[in-house]
Amino acid sequence: MARKVGHSKEDPVHSDLALKLTADLFWTGLLVCLPILGITVLVGLVVSVLQVVTSIQEASISFVPKLVAAGVAMVAFGPWMLRTLCGFTIALWTRIPAMF
Repeated sequence: MARKVGHSKEDPVHSDLALKLTADLFWTGLLVCLPILGITVLVGLVVSVLQVVTSIQEASISFVPKLVAAGVAMVAFGPWMLRTLCGFTIALWTRIPAMF
């Protein structure tokens, strides 16, 4: 017996909506992580180049600047990250009544 494709009473969240919500979730997560991840990668690259040039191989020299850069990025981009996450959450909660 063939199953009807689409929205039914047994399946309140159809596959198209679930796929859209999942894509929005991953896209929002990527946008929120990108500033911190990008800054720490750039700082790590600069520190690695400086370590190669100066022939200093110390683990704390590469860790501390990345930690400081991540903290500065959190302070600088924190309000934007919070607004983005709150916007996603509000949009998700406002869609819930239309799903059922």
